Amino acid sequence: MAGLVEVAMNNATTALLTADLTLAEKVIADDAIIDEIQHDLDARTINLIARQSPVATDLRTLVTSLRMSADLERMGDLAHHIAKAARMRYPATAVPPELSLTIEEMGRVCVKIIDKTTTVLEKKDTELALEVEKDDDEIDSLHRKIIQTLLEPTWKHGIETAIDMTLLGRYYERCADHAVSISRRVYFLVTGSYANENS
Repeated sequence: MAGLVEVAMNNATTALLTADLTLAEKVIADDAIIDEIQHDLDARTINLIARQSPVATDLRTLVTSLRMSADLERMGDLAHHIAKAARMRYPATAVPPELSLTIEEMGRVCVKIIDKTTTVLEKKDTELALEVEKDDDEIDSLHRKIIQTLLEPTWKHGIETAIDMTLLGRYYERCADHAVSISRRVYFLVTGSYANENS
């Protein structure tokens, strides 16, 4: 599921920056696959809780998996929203030239964060989980950069484009927040304490 989200975010950013309608449509269509996996995971998890009556660590793992699958599903939705912005502005490029590099960097950092989060899930790597939180600061900084550009008196692209850019910045920022949430949950599963308790 995390791997599909990573591909979706990468493709959505490419579609956004290059006005690639075919790629945007693929991201939008493939979001249904991520949703199906989440529904399947949730059904299996609830079935296990109902039939096995797990306690302690097992119960914590199952409840945590429900929350993490919801985070991943939401991350897929955010990639879907980015792709829809690309489709809505086609054949024009949705991103004005002066913000193109910032959005490209947001997409790159977001994909890096999702990739790390996938490794955190696979290997239960607590050191990497802490790194995801630091990478999120980079996204926040880029998000602030977008807002600053929109507030400049030299902004000449109008209100509609400003709204587009505000929403797009928020989509990347929220995606990174969900990745941080997953990494924190893995950290808690492994250590029994929250990351900020040990920092």
